[in-house]
Amino acid sequence: MLELDRIDRNILEQLQLNARITNLELADKVGLSATPCLRRVKRLEDSGVIDRHVTLLNAEALGLGLTAYVGISMDRHTPDRFEAFEKAITILPEILECSIVTGQQADFLLKVVVRDMQHYEQFLLGRLAKLEGVAGVHSSFVLRKIVAKTQLPVDKPLNPRG
Repeated sequence: MLELDRIDRNILEQLQLNARITNLELADKVGLSATPCLRRVKRLEDSGVIDRHVTLLNAEALGLGLTAYVGISMDRHTPDRFEAFEKAITILPEILECSIVTGQQADFLLKVVVRDMQHYEQFLLGRLAKLEGVAGVHSSFVLRKIVAKTQLPVDKPLNPRG
């Protein structure tokens, strides 16, 4: 893991708030000149700390007003069955996230965004439930988002001993 100092963490915080910030503006905000700032950003990218730069869209403004968290139970717990499911869902644009989970009755937890309940029904019955190996589906719908952020905490990790 790459050692991050205060300036690196500040760069990461600034870029998470606005990835379109110019290098000159970023350098000014973190207290560096432009060239060393650019070198640090490049090092953070090369090391994999900065994964990619994206544009976040407003789902509601695009008519995607319904978010569901969907638990998927598989009929068999074999590597082949899981691999086939994982491959099949990567092409479904409604699925924003997929994780293998434990501690629930589900094997996978999906975050799905669609226009409305009719769109969800079409997605569920027409595509998701038809995937090989899907034995059960449990859907929970978001009524209201309380916290919706994309920034990771980049503060210095706490000492585990206090």
